[in-house]
Amino acid sequence: MADATKLSVGFVGLGIMGEAMARNLLKSGLFSSVTVWNRTLSKCDALVAEGALSAPTPADVVAACDVTFGMLADPEAALAAVFNEGGVLAGISAGKGYVDMSTVDEATSTKIGEAVTAKGGKFVEGPVSGSKKPAIDGQLVIMGAGDKELYELVQPAFAVMGKKSFYLGATGAAARMKLVVNMVMGSMMGAFCEGMALADKSGLEQTALLEILGLGAMANPMFAMKGPGIMQRAYPPAFPLKHQQKDLRLALALGDALNQPLPVAAAANEAYKTAKALGRGDQDFAAVYEATQK
Repeated sequence: MADATKLSVGFVGLGIMGEAMARNLLKSGLFSSVTVWNRTLSKCDALVAEGALSAPTPADVVAACDVTFGMLADPEAALAAVFNEGGVLAGISAGKGYVDMSTVDEATSTKIGEAVTAKGGKFVEGPVSGSKKPAIDGQLVIMGAGDKELYELVQPAFAVMGKKSFYLGATGAAARMKLVVNMVMGSMMGAFCEGMALADKSGLEQTALLEILGLGAMANPMFAMKGPGIMQRAYPPAFPLKHQQKDLRLALALGDALNQPLPVAAAANEAYKTAKALGRGDQDFAAVYEATQK
């Protein structure tokens, strides 16, 4: 593979997260070229106007680049981007790398990794912790696993997209860690929304609850960031609720496979399912607050 600062890089999947991450790679000026693809090709236009190249299929991106990053919505989309006609796998060959930064289950990541390496490529899974604003600011936390050489090679790219990256071992370890992290986050948000609802119902000011929480051991940026939107019942999507529910579902499946009880996460998952049934799936995951309202 090429020297890290001379790499040509690709990016597959330009959703809320992917577009911001690809833009940071482009703005860094570190790479010889940045080539992008999205299922809706018009999503590439803004980045092309800023200097990126675009390609008609994931295979074309991979063929044109030393390393390609993927950021797809869910396991189904991640698999489709790799295995469908014109997918990543069609462009992979010896000396090329694929870094899948999607949040998927271990089986999905392993399947993708095995297919890439069978064709002589190198594979790293690199799911992230963080939503829209950290993605824009290049402040994601990246959990890496898989081929150590490729992980080291893409450190300049990880440094542009995130504030810290972790190498966790063989493929599957990062997928598991990301599910644990998002399981904790989703459960916390569920409990926070119940607290906000109970405070309101019992005649307390939600602003006072936010301030009290912010001054104690439970202070955290998520409550401070999401609290005002919850009070206004406005949920512009930074991390869509449907994706949080998907991550809870995948975490619960991992718990089932390991015979690990997860009663709090299971209860939180039901609240997100309720909110999704209320039509809140495309709104921010803070819209789980709506599950507390009758």
